[in-house]
Amino acid sequence: MTTLVDTFEAERPRLLHVAYRLTGSVADAEDAVQEAWLRLARTETGIDNLQAWLTTVVSRLCLDRLTSAVARRETYVGQWLPEPVVTPVEGSADPLAAVVQQEDNRLAALVVLDVLPPDQRVAFVLHDAFGVPFAEIAEVLSIEPANARQLASRARKAVADPPPPVDDEEHDAAVGRFLAAMASGDLDAVLATLHPDALMIGDSNGTTSTAAQVVRGADKVARFYLGLLRRYGPDSLGAMQPAMVNGQLGVVSRGWTGETEKLSSPARIGGFTVRDGLVWATYDVANPEKFSGVRLPDWPVRP
Repeated sequence: MTTLVDTFEAERPRLLHVAYRLTGSVADAEDAVQEAWLRLARTETGIDNLQAWLTTVVSRLCLDRLTSAVARRETYVGQWLPEPVVTPVEGSADPLAAVVQQEDNRLAALVVLDVLPPDQRVAFVLHDAFGVPFAEIAEVLSIEPANARQLASRARKAVADPPPPVDDEEHDAAVGRFLAAMASGDLDAVLATLHPDALMIGDSNGTTSTAAQVVRGADKVARFYLGLLRRYGPDSLGAMQPAMVNGQLGVVSRGWTGETEKLSSPARIGGFTVRDGLVWATYDVANPEKFSGVRLPDWPVRP
């Protein structure tokens, strides 16, 4: 006999996908799904469509968290990135690992959603990514269906299309060339691995050094990274280890200790987006509050 727990657990991966796509936060997504279970367990009346009911509950909870995130970002230091999901290269049975295999949960796809107000993000994601009818979206947002449709339309116009996805082989090769060029310390070699429109986004909330503003253009990105290499020395590259970051090859560092505090670094996560066989974007996540999605053994920091 199928129990309520069994039914909910069958829905959990889909709900995690919805919640992570809506919030870009592992912690918020997991909390929303768990709260949905608690509400379901307390519900005494019958539910005609459990999947729709759970989607509505999770979406409302995510809307609340998105609204709170807007307030937090007003005092946030520097740039804001989604919380990455980090798993071992050899694979993981964690439900989040399956979630980020979806192309719409890659870092580049999540970054473009951060420009949207919470209500537009909810309407756009629920309808365009998950096919939720506008009548149900309107219930989540406490508005009329026509207004929900209008919010989704505005969101489509506001978001820039992320680079088209590339296969894992092309991604891995491009990242490998970039890291090898970095190890050489040669500016021309690094430039040859970067897309002309390359950008670098750092996120530390002032807890450690990273780029305070988005670094744009291949030349500036290359010089930025080579400047870091000169500052920290070759040990900084040696501290980087491969890992899967939102389903694609990235790097992690558990941190290193230099001769002085300025030459040391805490743990951090590096993600990449590849376009036309070249590294188009690099992401440096060093805010420990955004490490909820790290699923690596012996990871030194827990948020």
